[in-house]
Amino acid sequence: MRTVTVVGASLSGLYAARELRAQGFDGRLVIVGDEPHHPYDRPPLSKDFLTGRASEGDLALTDSEESAGLDAEWVLGVRAGGLDARGRAVLLDDGRTVSTDGVVIATGARARRLPGDGLTGVHTLRTLDDARALRAELGRGPRQVVVIGGGFIGAETASSCAALGHRVTVVEVAPLPLVPQLGAEMAAVCATLHRRGGTELVTGTGVRGLRGPVAVTGVELSDGRTLPADLVIVGIGATPNTGWLAGSTLALEDGVRCDDGCVTALPQVVAVGDVARVGGIRAEHWTSATEQPRVAVANLLAGRTVETSRSVPYFWSDQYGARIQFAGRRRDGDSVRITEGALADGTPADDGFLARYERGGRTTAVLSVDRPRPFLRARRELLRGEGRVASVVL
Repeated sequence: MRTVTVVGASLSGLYAARELRAQGFDGRLVIVGDEPHHPYDRPPLSKDFLTGRASEGDLALTDSEESAGLDAEWVLGVRAGGLDARGRAVLLDDGRTVSTDGVVIATGARARRLPGDGLTGVHTLRTLDDARALRAELGRGPRQVVVIGGGFIGAETASSCAALGHRVTVVEVAPLPLVPQLGAEMAAVCATLHRRGGTELVTGTGVRGLRGPVAVTGVELSDGRTLPADLVIVGIGATPNTGWLAGSTLALEDGVRCDDGCVTALPQVVAVGDVARVGGIRAEHWTSATEQPRVAVANLLAGRTVETSRSVPYFWSDQYGARIQFAGRRRDGDSVRITEGALADGTPADDGFLARYERGGRTTAVLSVDRPRPFLRARRELLRGEGRVASVVL
């Protein structure tokens, strides 16, 4: 291959570019990004950046020395508009065409929106520009904040808003936040963090609509109630950015469908990160974005699948001064056992706890609240059980 184009100046796109050089590709490397920014770290956006403890400079994933070492052509602030039928050219929205021999799709995902969320005071939090706008508004004085969605982004944003002194309510349509990830028992435990942090939690009801003539004034719930709000944050998940691939020969199914090696229907096109559906699973986690590129690039350069991506799902979330960490594959019916620390009336003790999910006498997943070292050991056990060499740094 003489030219490889990475579409997406994201975390996974940057890791793919690094892997291309590390694995010996010395040809032309083009990195296309729809944002004007060089790659930056997204997890702090809802935490340290929103509360002012981190600057934009702290978010940068590259410096001038590394950029020079990559020897890449950065095409930023331009969206990809299409991929030709054989994957030999990337079409840009500004009319340019990038001829290429290989493509890494790393276009990530975009925040889902609500109908009518064009009112002033309604925000999503996915990009640096989103975080800039939200941080500026939070700095204008106390607000009545309603966060729609109790997932990771919603919970972390609610925590940051509460820490800044705002009155916060979280609305979650499920009976409890994080039930799909943690199961009902442990989701109930983690829900207590909201209440302990001074946030009101409204569960089991959806949102019918937003109220306000120009600026938002309230959130109308499906149960008939209306919550007053002068700032609304919508955190109801994300949609993979695959629209630009319409008309190509790639299979699109809640992401770009790939085999277990991140290879698409076209051997010279691979996909990584939030946009990739690898082996039937699309995982929006930092670990997927950083682990998949090594395998994807090896297969891209080989022209076929010679390696597969086998990872143990892992995520973490910082909420109300507590760190939640989870690893493994939980299924309904798994038993849960607290092996370190304790719960007091369903609330984590000050020093946290470690829980193991078990099935047939075998640990399938682990959950930790403020127990990083025991969690590290338990995660390594899971990795060994998957036949992988554990290399984990927290």
